[in-house]
Amino acid sequence: MDEDTISFFSRFTEAFGPSGFEIEPLKMLKERYSPYADEILSDKLGSLILVKRGSSERPRIMASGHSDEIGFIIVSIEDNGFLKFEPLGGWVPTTLPAQRVIIRSKKGDYVGVITSKPPHLMTPEERKKPIEFKDLYIDVGAKNKDQIKEMGIRIGDPAAPLAPFEVLRGGKVWLGKAFDDRVGAFVVMETIKRLKEERVEHPNSYYAVATVQEEVGLRGAETAADVVDPDLFIAVDVDIAGDSPGVSSYEAPSKMGEGVSILTWDKSMVPNARLKEFVIEVAEEENIPYQLSAVKGGTDAGKVHLHRYGVPSIVLGIPTRHIHSHSSIMSPDDVEAALRLMMALIKRLDDRTVRGFTEI
Repeated sequence: MDEDTISFFSRFTEAFGPSGFEIEPLKMLKERYSPYADEILSDKLGSLILVKRGSSERPRIMASGHSDEIGFIIVSIEDNGFLKFEPLGGWVPTTLPAQRVIIRSKKGDYVGVITSKPPHLMTPEERKKPIEFKDLYIDVGAKNKDQIKEMGIRIGDPAAPLAPFEVLRGGKVWLGKAFDDRVGAFVVMETIKRLKEERVEHPNSYYAVATVQEEVGLRGAETAADVVDPDLFIAVDVDIAGDSPGVSSYEAPSKMGEGVSILTWDKSMVPNARLKEFVIEVAEEENIPYQLSAVKGGTDAGKVHLHRYGVPSIVLGIPTRHIHSHSSIMSPDDVEAALRLMMALIKRLDDRTVRGFTEI
């Protein structure tokens, strides 16, 4: 990927966009990628849908990555000016103390820090107990409720991690927030750009979707599928990289830097078996590095594969370390492998092939 593309991905991942508040990253996608689309659509929850028509209206190939990141929502303002919050998505409380966040209010953005009772004042028993959300606050430097009111911060305002994008090891590794799943949204949209720029002929219509509210229940995937009415679905999401300390291959078989993951099972969907074999065969034909994986989470495919009469679906994953934290790590080589596989699949998914996945 060239420097312009990496620069966009950097800014895209740094954008503010917890579940339900994704407008900033969605606008970035629309501005960058709509010139390559034949049509721009959306659903009423806010998911962005870009269409690239090939030689046939059907099959409709829908691919999505979700634009939302895990974040927080303010639920109480204390008399001393500290803010109580609840998670938007799957946070583990032990990762949060001393981490910085951005709170978006009607008067602008404010930086705060997540804090709890100082360790110096904890009893030995308190130190042994795991931290819970009820023990955590956000401190924006205010002394009372009146100062919070002056800042325009209210109950219901969202907050997101404050963490810059960094390039490590001479470009071989990326570090940043919101890779789950801005990388998926990037891949499905970048595919439209490459289809247009490279004048790729494809026997289908390709619908690239940046969904909303995935982290709180796969909500945007359900409504976006109603708009697209797909014949086949590809979710592009992060996969948990199992090459971190304390993680076994049973828990997470994929490894960062060893290729795109092809998910064979997760708790929200069993992929269409023929489609899965087709994707594996294409990766091998094109010499695209890939890994077979199985995870205990779920993706947009959990909703889309149940659309109407059912939609043959598959998940492509980018192995990523430390997801659902302020700072994740991934390899751009795996991102490029996912892009190559997406391009190869779209070239081959004609009506006869897609119908063959569900024929009895």
